[in-house]
Amino acid sequence: MSELPIAQEARVVALVSPLGDRSDTIERLAELGFVPGERVLLLARALFGDPIAVRVSSGTFALRLAEAACIRVELVSVAS
Repeated sequence: MSELPIAQEARVVALVSPLGDRSDTIERLAELGFVPGERVLLLARALFGDPIAVRVSSGTFALRLAEAACIRVELVSVAS
């Protein structure tokens, strides 16, 4: 998620901890709505890239890049 382009819609595939365990960060992200199957949209990046603004469901959240790196996504293709 941390490398997603601005205004690109994606779908959450998984939440992974960089340490390989189920951390508090993973639980917090799930509570905010970052769960597999949910669509997300990167809205903006701060001046130096951290944090980022992300929309999930009807909420908008600021995530640090370290938190966003825990969210695995796949791009949602636009039907033509």
